[in-house]
Amino acid sequence: MAKPKFNVHKSKINAHKARICHSPFVSQVCGMKTKFNVHKTVAIIPAGGTGRRMGGSISKQYLLLSGKPVLVRALQPFQDSPLIDEIMLAVPEEDVAQVRENIVERYFLSKLNRVVAGGKERQDSIRNALACIADETEIIVIHDGVRPLVTTELIEMAIERAGKLGAVATGIGIRDTVKRVDKTGKIEETVLRDGLWLTQTPQAFKRDILLAAYRVAEETGFYGTDDASLVEKAGIPVWMIPGDRENLKVTTQEDMMICARILQYREKDLSDIRRI
Repeated sequence: MAKPKFNVHKSKINAHKARICHSPFVSQVCGMKTKFNVHKTVAIIPAGGTGRRMGGSISKQYLLLSGKPVLVRALQPFQDSPLIDEIMLAVPEEDVAQVRENIVERYFLSKLNRVVAGGKERQDSIRNALACIADETEIIVIHDGVRPLVTTELIEMAIERAGKLGAVATGIGIRDTVKRVDKTGKIEETVLRDGLWLTQTPQAFKRDILLAAYRVAEETGFYGTDDASLVEKAGIPVWMIPGDRENLKVTTQEDMMICARILQYREKDLSDIRRI
C-alpha cells in the first residue's frame, strides 16, 4: 500500500484563505486582521444546526441549558483549557452579529477571536474556518457546538494523542445488540458489535493531515458525516480513543432533559467537594 501524501497545495489554500477571510463581510464581523496571529492549537466549533428535530423556532445551539446556551457550555471547556490558544466558531451567516454580541462578549470568551459564516453543510462550514487558520498552527481540534457536556480532560487527551498519532477521534464502544433491518422493518442479521464504536467529538488532527483530507474531499466531491471520515477517505489512518458517555449530542428535547440532569449531578458533586 502506498504511503499517503500529506503535502498540501499551498497556492490553493492561500487563495481560499484570501477569498474567505479577507472578504468585506468576514472582515467586518470577525474583526479580521491583515496578519494571522501565531497559534499552536486551534479549536473549530461548527454550530450551524437548525433545531428542526427539537420542534421549536430557536436553533438548538442557542437553547438555554441550566441557564446558559448549549453553545456556551460547549465552548467553555475550550476557553478553560490551557492547551487551546484560539477558538473559531462557524455559524449561519445571518447569526454572526448576534453571536458576537450575545455569546462571545456576554460570556467573556476571550479565546474566541473569529466567528465565520458557515456553509450549506457542516463540512463547508469547517472548510471556511480552515481557510482562516494560521500557517503556524500545529493541532486542530473540532467539536460539535451541540455537545455541551464535553470536558477539558477529554479535549486535552485528544490533543495529546493527536500530537503523537496525527489523527484521533473520540468515541464509545457499543454495548447493545445491533441488528441490521430492511426498509420494511424486518431484521436481516445481527451485527457483531466487536470493534464497533459510536463516534463523538472532539476529534483532533495535525494541521497538514486535516488540510490534506479536506483537499482530497473537495477534489473528489466527497462529503462525510465527520472529519475523521474525510481523513480516512484520504487514506490516512485515524485512531479511536475512549470518549465519554455523558458527552451527548443534543438533537431532541429528551437529550436536553438528560443533559440538564447530568449538569445537576456535576454541580452537586462540585458543591460537595467544596464543602469537604
